[in-house]
Amino acid sequence: MTWNDERVELLKKLWADGLSASQIAAELGGITRNAVIGKVHRLGLSGRAKSPSSSSPRPRKSRAPSHMMRVSRTSMRGNTALAYDYDVDPEPEVIENIIPIGQRRTLLELNEETCRWPIGDPATADFFFCGGKPIVGLPYCGYHSRVAYQPAADRRRDRRSSRG
Repeated sequence: MTWNDERVELLKKLWADGLSASQIAAELGGITRNAVIGKVHRLGLSGRAKSPSSSSPRPRKSRAPSHMMRVSRTSMRGNTALAYDYDVDPEPEVIENIIPIGQRRTLLELNEETCRWPIGDPATADFFFCGGKPIVGLPYCGYHSRVAYQPAADRRRDRRSSRG
């Protein structure tokens, strides 16, 4: 489709009458809404005055009580990445778990009655498994179960404190 003088004049008339670009495209036929908008901009046609119905603000819809509960969030300004976290202990307590040599197990020695927590680097000769008495229904002893099965909040706190 090409823009000829007759179609341009019709476009200008319809634009001045307040028709939308979609309506003008339908009236002209064989043209898209975007083509009308592009031609209007290239011709430098002025923006139309808003109709009286669109100049007055629409009343807001009242929100029906939602089934979801709103949770208030604390407001914090500034760089929150550097904010001090008051819930983190300054120095986490380090507990050493010393495993007696007689308790240590190799991969071939593991069974249902031994803790299967790996100790060290598997690529080295001094790698072993804990071998302690596991908690019933779990693969690890009490100490390693506490390490492995931390609540999510504790894991996040520990991760933050190790970064700082």
